[in-house]
Amino acid sequence: MKFTSILLSIAVCSSLTSCFKDEPLNAECDIEQAYVHTDNPSETFFAASDTLVNVPSDLTKITFNVKPGADLTAMAPMFKLTEGATIEPENGSVHDFSNDKSVTYKVTSQDGQWSRTYAVTFKTQTSVGKYDFENFRLVKGSAGGEYYEWSDLNDEGEWLGNWATGNPGYNISMSQADAYDYPTAPYNEGYYGHAVKLETRSTGPLGAMVHMGIAAGNLFIGYFDVSKALTSTLKATNFGKPFDRKPLRFTGWYKYKPGKDFIDKDGNVIPDQTDQADIYAVFYRNHDSNGNPVMLYGDDVLTNKNIVAIARIDKVNTTDEWTKFDINFNYTADVDPTELANRGYNLAVVFTSSNQGASFCGAIGSTLIVDEVEVVCEETNN
Repeated sequence: MKFTSILLSIAVCSSLTSCFKDEPLNAECDIEQAYVHTDNPSETFFAASDTLVNVPSDLTKITFNVKPGADLTAMAPMFKLTEGATIEPENGSVHDFSNDKSVTYKVTSQDGQWSRTYAVTFKTQTSVGKYDFENFRLVKGSAGGEYYEWSDLNDEGEWLGNWATGNPGYNISMSQADAYDYPTAPYNEGYYGHAVKLETRSTGPLGAMVHMGIAAGNLFIGYFDVSKALTSTLKATNFGKPFDRKPLRFTGWYKYKPGKDFIDKDGNVIPDQTDQADIYAVFYRNHDSNGNPVMLYGDDVLTNKNIVAIARIDKVNTTDEWTKFDINFNYTADVDPTELANRGYNLAVVFTSSNQGASFCGAIGSTLIVDEVEVVCEETNN
């Protein structure tokens, strides 16, 4: 009994000692949010929610969407940083962002060992409706290795960053893969120039362990939040960017071949089931009736109540020849011209090699290739 009491005392003292030990200093050096306070947001921004930008962990370029002609000579952006991190120039310091000027901020971790730079700009974002997929580049993955990303360019030839893929998520489990062996990769024999190849891939032992055995090739307008890739996968895909024209038709070219064996998230082969690709575009209000921002995710990209119109191919046919698609947007609500002019709507264009890929079901080897895509819009007098 006495011996037991001594052991208990030692255990208690040890636990108390551990409580008093200094916690290691944080090594993170990220901007999590950027925001601006103005007395009259409507003079500068299309919507009050545009004063806040959520920053995914792999993003180092932060852009505030502003009205044409807005006075940007004295803006003071604020930043929410990871715990203990510091920023230079000072948080809330005033800078001239006019004429597309960019200000570079350096974030240093609490332990002082790591730093990261961010470029912050204020711009009127361009609505792009033609997509040729000729602009792509290699980027380094957070887990090592490299993969490709795509973007359209604005009138000045600047990278817009409007396209996203699940490649950053694939990098977590398969960082050793060659960039051309990622689910989304360039294809050199496009309908014209380069195309994009989307191929459903195995995620290897790590993916299988967490019941995410496949990664469908995907490409979409929006952004991918890699911080949610393992914990909240359907929220990792953020679909849509502001769009100020009314879309009428969705056109382009594709090739498609399904993989051999359709498997579920546990790797079980489902007999007599053939994989199917998906090609669609969604036009939706990006604010609710109370003015709160709305984003579509993997769990509601085709069902959210703010959707105004959808253009979706009924079936992506198996073909090794370039095949044209041309489908109308089916409207279920009217478009408000004032909201449209003020970027109150988002457009999402989505391609995937496995239409159940968000549930980690599909056939390894299913391949969708797309090129020369266009969203044909209603003509305006602007």
